[in-house]
Amino acid sequence: MAERIKIAETPVEIAACFPVMQELRPHLDAQAFEKQIGRLRDLHGYRLAFLEDGDVVCVAGLRIGEWLHQGRYLEIEDFVSKNGARSKGYGGRLFDWIAEYGRSRQCNHIRLVSALSRDSAHRFYERKGMQRFACYFTMDL
Repeated sequence: MAERIKIAETPVEIAACFPVMQELRPHLDAQAFEKQIGRLRDLHGYRLAFLEDGDVVCVAGLRIGEWLHQGRYLEIEDFVSKNGARSKGYGGRLFDWIAEYGRSRQCNHIRLVSALSRDSAHRFYERKGMQRFACYFTMDL
């Protein structure tokens, strides 16, 4: 099968993304994942993009939003390549596809939040042209 990138639309495609996403989100189980993807899609327009090269090797969670500050944006909420498939260009190709996906939906820019401890991910994002722009704060309720 040739490499392809697309939005997961069917339950089979969503389930195929789970093993890769679980590497980034190990607290998830397969059934909860599929239900949560459906809720996120319905409530927030979340989409699950994936790159497949035989098997799913890279996955990204996306949604479009809009703020007064900079207008319409595409947010990457999750981005992960399968262990063993990293540093092979999959992440770069998926990122470029995501940028085009955002442009085609009239987004002005891409945003993402990445944990402070993910230094290698930060280097990847900076190589793709992203800049550190803000500081993200959180508080448990």
